[in-house]
Amino acid sequence: MGIWLCGGGELAGTLLPEIDELIVKCYPVAVGAGIPLFSAAFRPRRFGLVDSRSFAGGAAVLTYTAGLD
Repeated sequence: MGIWLCGGGELAGTLLPEIDELIVKCYPVAVGAGIPLFSAAFRPRRFGLVDSRSFAGGAAVLTYTAGLD
């Protein structure tokens, strides 16, 4: 069973040991503030890049899997 967690850095930080894949969407826009990816206390964990897609407007979608370096 998969669970999709969208946003919520505090919840994501709490659940980090259970997260096995990250999908990060990057937009080429500079803003003054935003939602942190992880804001709860957690131990660092490595994820390896397994896929990337870029789009004409400059946006990119990066997919990472846990345990890969």
